[in-house]
Amino acid sequence: MSSSVVAFKNQNYAELKRDCIQRRKLFKDPEFPANDLSVFHKEQPRDVVKWKRPGEITSNPHLFVEGINSHDLNQGEVGNCWFVAASSCLALKPNIWEKVIPDWEEQDWDPKHPENYAGIFHFRFWVFGQWTDVVVDDRLPTVNGRLIYCHSNSHNEFWSALLEKAYAKLYGCYESLSGGYTGDAVVDFSGAVYEVINLDKEISDQDQINLFEKLRKVYKRGGIISCGITADRDQIEARLANGLVMGHAYAVTAVKRVHIGHGQGEHSRTEAIPMVRMRNPWGQKEWNGPWSDSSREWTKISDTERHNLGLTVEDDGEFWMSFRDWCRHFSDADVCHIADPSQTWNEALHFGKWIIHEDPQRNRSGGRKKNKTFLQNPQYLFDVTKEMDEVMITLQQKDRRIYKKTGHGDNLVIGFSVFKVELNREHRMHRLLFNKQVGETFYSRARSAFLRCNLPRGRYVVIPSTYYPGEEGEFMLRIFTNVDSGVRELTTDQPREQRWTSFFWCGK
Repeated sequence: MSSSVVAFKNQNYAELKRDCIQRRKLFKDPEFPANDLSVFHKEQPRDVVKWKRPGEITSNPHLFVEGINSHDLNQGEVGNCWFVAASSCLALKPNIWEKVIPDWEEQDWDPKHPENYAGIFHFRFWVFGQWTDVVVDDRLPTVNGRLIYCHSNSHNEFWSALLEKAYAKLYGCYESLSGGYTGDAVVDFSGAVYEVINLDKEISDQDQINLFEKLRKVYKRGGIISCGITADRDQIEARLANGLVMGHAYAVTAVKRVHIGHGQGEHSRTEAIPMVRMRNPWGQKEWNGPWSDSSREWTKISDTERHNLGLTVEDDGEFWMSFRDWCRHFSDADVCHIADPSQTWNEALHFGKWIIHEDPQRNRSGGRKKNKTFLQNPQYLFDVTKEMDEVMITLQQKDRRIYKKTGHGDNLVIGFSVFKVELNREHRMHRLLFNKQVGETFYSRARSAFLRCNLPRGRYVVIPSTYYPGEEGEFMLRIFTNVDSGVRELTTDQPREQRWTSFFWCGK
């Protein structure tokens, strides 16, 4: 994963800020002007939008007020709960947010030296494998003097609003952020590996225990988790009787076992209940079932335990649920693994393209496996050198959200398959007949596809593909193993006569 940083739109933060200070002018960003084109591309806000600098909204603006935490974010009028939920998770991870908000102390307002303030900020996102520095000015969209998009509970705190503005600039305008997956934003914040877990299917008690331990391990290792309830188009943001909201992203802010007591004296005993804590990006509307803020279940735990958990009884959007209820009421979870090399993961990253060419030998857009052109897709070979190794593979296409403004923002339908091949294979595959498929993903318009599997020692080929043949696009393939797997693209074709020799030899 690249650690170098490139400037978005070739805008250098340090140079722009220095120039503004010398000229004693507040920065005005020509690449993201304070006008309607930066707000919407289709659905115009209900009221007239006026752009104001923080100093025009409050007399004492700051980037952070009493530090940074998940309660600093409240969703505004654009439907980007997925981004706000990811930002809530980000606030809990100093090692991540300090990369996304670099030099935050230098960027903040300094009341002792107001002459050093230039109305310019910058944020960093991991865009398609590359850390990208995005510069913004501090002009924010308001109606009647109030921020209309992401905002903090503290009226003079602006990190969340400015972060959202930088993300909106990255993808064209604020409206382009409407609708998305929390995991995608987390990947953009961290370079994480994004896995979707389906909670809709029946989960046995043992599977539930295993899943809880897996999520607890992910959380302890600095991973980021969010969840949601699948909704039809007419059900999006509909509130259920239990207080949960459909088609809405929630940030998971803790995964813990909560100790409760039973009985008194010599007959007393304690029990550890698997629990999760979540936050609604709206900053209100919470779960009202067992273990909700003021439910009677909390009388079963000690004051010390309540204090350690940071339990608050107020409608602030954060609440606890038992893990059993969580599995029962939510339909999917986005689990983002922070692939730290110190945790034994070895990452191989490759960039590729699906390209149309009339010559089948040079065509690299063959469609899904059921198409006869499937093997014309790009192919990547890797080796498992241990007796058995856990392998994570993620395929990410280049985000097309930037094209929403022109009506072409839909992602391609993508997926990939993994095959076990001969140990001496060095050329592209031309037949599936004798190669065992060991894994595959579903095809979807999601930005990424993910597969985790345990593979025995051997040689394997990954084939990333679009669902439909003849589509073009860019992708990034990441393969994680515990030992270097020697990943490389297969670019040469086996001579035709050798292919037939191999065919007849294998057929004996």
